[in-house]
Amino acid sequence: MTAAADSPVDPQTSETPSTEHEGDSTAPATDDAVSSPEGAASAADPAAESGSWGRVDDDGTVSVREGDAWRVVGQFPDGSPAEALAYFERKYADLAGEVTLLEVRHRRGGASASDLRAAAAGVMIKVDGAAAVGDLAALTSRLQALVTELSAASATEAAAAKQAVDDAVAERTAIVEEAEALAARDPQTVQWKQASAEMSALFERWQKHQQDGPRLPKSTGQQLWKRFRDARSTVDKHRREFYAQLDEAHKGVRQRKNRLVERAEALAPQGEDGIAAYRSLLDEWKAAGRAGKKADDALWARFKAAGDALFHARSERAAADAEASKEKIEAKKELLAQAAPIVDEKDLARARASLTAIQRQWDDIGRIHPRETERALDDDLRKIEQSVRAREDADWKRNNPETKARANDMTRQLNDAIAKLEEDLADAEAGGDARRISEAREALEARRAWLRALGG
Repeated sequence: MTAAADSPVDPQTSETPSTEHEGDSTAPATDDAVSSPEGAASAADPAAESGSWGRVDDDGTVSVREGDAWRVVGQFPDGSPAEALAYFERKYADLAGEVTLLEVRHRRGGASASDLRAAAAGVMIKVDGAAAVGDLAALTSRLQALVTELSAASATEAAAAKQAVDDAVAERTAIVEEAEALAARDPQTVQWKQASAEMSALFERWQKHQQDGPRLPKSTGQQLWKRFRDARSTVDKHRREFYAQLDEAHKGVRQRKNRLVERAEALAPQGEDGIAAYRSLLDEWKAAGRAGKKADDALWARFKAAGDALFHARSERAAADAEASKEKIEAKKELLAQAAPIVDEKDLARARASLTAIQRQWDDIGRIHPRETERALDDDLRKIEQSVRAREDADWKRNNPETKARANDMTRQLNDAIAKLEEDLADAEAGGDARRISEAREALEARRAWLRALGG
């Protein structure tokens, strides 16, 4: 038997089954056909029917029942009826498996309803007029029910997809608007390090949304990308212009500060005498502006070193002066010890004479270093001088002739008033007038208090 003779013929394609299903080029095993009721019936009777769905004629023609009619599905002339039916029943089983697989995928979820509906439509085309033996009408009904469910799911899926696209457009638009707001800021007020980081973060958000989010309509996506790209270009242009201007400004500042450094270094031969000029240069340095951190640090190191040399010369001179002032400090301390008893000297003229002598010796000793020590010693001597001066002022007030005359006149007037009040008090007591007695006593006490204050 040849290969062509061994294969049943499909009346719809006029091709052997091997062109449709790989592995079906030879007749199926007899055991498979006998294992089914249809195969057993066909084996007993060449024209017998397989259950209620298939039959094999004497010439090997295989038909499938569709309703009350029979439709020829192919020929299997060189095999037994059971083998013929088994072959076409396997084709039916393959179709049923495809339908079941689609139903399972739909129940489990996760697959696109639109994709499943397209696949179901493809399987329905294969079932319609299929060269297979089985309940094809039942498969068609299952497919129609599945397509109906998938149509509803597709509508829901489409609505969700549209909402997802709308949300994605809104989110992408928000990113674009943030980028445009950044591009619209005044370049002179922008912190460019922070602004660059913000734009980079926006670009990363754009890329992530583009990768993870739904695909946008082409025109919308291109329009949003053009706006975002233009905003990025504007920010980058402003940043480059800002730094170009800043570099130019830094260049001018560097030149000015370099000249200040050269002038400061030229003061070195003047030593301490150059400090005043250096302070003036320092004021100019502060007003010069910034030259960039790296250049500023280098120039400032040179400028500070020039100043340190001047202040070091002053420190050396101060140290030498302090060493030379040690004997003077001790001499002034001895004078302070001699001046201390003057505070308690009762004879004011002697106290002033002693203080004057000490002050002359003090001046003869001269200036001392450091200045803090000199100020402390001068303050101690000044306290003694202030004590003597306070006593002199008080003595002058007491012994001033004019003041004494005024005091004597006041004393006489008070004595006269007291004598008059004493007479009034005596008259009031004689008359027994309590009110007059009280008034006279109060006035009398007041005049006596004034008299005591004047030393009378």
